[in-house]
Amino acid sequence: MLKVSVIMGSTSDLDVMSAAFDTLEQFGVEYEKRVISAHRAPDLLAEFAKGAEGRGVGAIIAGAGGAAHLAGVTAAFTTLPVIGVPINGKAFGGMDALLATVQMPSGIPVATVAVNGAKNAALLAIEMLALGEPALAAKLKDFRREQTEKIKNTTI
Repeated sequence: MLKVSVIMGSTSDLDVMSAAFDTLEQFGVEYEKRVISAHRAPDLLAEFAKGAEGRGVGAIIAGAGGAAHLAGVTAAFTTLPVIGVPINGKAFGGMDALLATVQMPSGIPVATVAVNGAKNAALLAIEMLALGEPALAAKLKDFRREQTEKIKNTTI
């Protein structure tokens, strides 16, 4: 099975991105995780993104706050699907990261989830991998069914 690469701009993003790790583990999806800055280490990011497919990566999740160019720069160096997680920063409540992540130029797409939406980023990556993995697709269907049952059984 292909794995997911989860990258973030700095260690301060770990709290948010841990939801992606937890979700990938819940589904038994192998992942790698790295801190790589699009601004402070652009050559390292380029090397990382260009080599992802060769490492067995099927999708990349990139979380960053502020001037959140990590997902977009990553997407520029690979044809693998890239999912951006804008992270809430101190200055603008995550709006700066959201706009930097979602406003990609035509030709270099980045799927973008909600601010701090690392769990949904992992679920989206799992959906992508499940297209070629029937066992993973079955786990995803079970997850959805369990969500529905929890709602049906909720009383107030």
